[in-house]
Formats: sequence, C-alpha cells, structure tokens
Amino acid sequence: MPKTFKQEAKEFLADVPAEFVFRAQDGCIMKNMKELADELDAMTEVTYAFHVNHEKNDFYNWVKDIIKDDRLAKDLKEAPNRAQAAKRAASRVTLLKKRMTG
Repeated sequence: MPKTFKQEAKEFLADVPAEFVFRAQDGCIMKNMKELADELDAMTEVTYAFHVNHEKNDFYNWVKDIIKDDRLAKDLKEAPNRAQAAKRAASRVTLLKKRMTG
C-alpha cells in the first residue's frame, strides 16, 4: 500500500539514524531536514562553498540518499547559492509540516 502524504512527511522530517547525521566542515551536525534548513540559513559562504561546488553537492547527496526526499534534493541541486538553498529547504519543511497536521 502506498504511503500517505502524512506518513511521507513524517518520515522526511524525522531525525536520521546517528550514523547518518550530516557533519558540516564548520563542526555543525544536522540530524534532520529542519536543522539543515536552519543551518543553510546561518552558515558562512565559506562552509557552503566547501560542501557545494563544481565537484560535489553534499547537501543534495545527503537529502537524496539519507533523507530520501527527491523533491528537496532536486531543489538543492538547482539552487544557485546558499540563500536560495536555505529558502528552498525552509519552504519544503513548512509544506511537510502542513501535510502532517492537515
């Protein structure tokens, strides 16, 4: 049976297992999508550039492979900069929270 929007939202917003937390170059540890959105908003451009550059996009990989939210992963991959990545992550968190209560 396919998952409901509510179930899917709950899974996407949940904490990941301890061994799969995202450890940013600046020492920040993120364990869920909300923390990712908050950290993207607060992190320095230097930290963002360490994780997102022409060779890699660590946030895209983490969201796609660990959180398994393909929509947010795609949004992060297409984000032209840190501010847009933060905005897209925050919007996704807001939408998913609405689905959980709706």
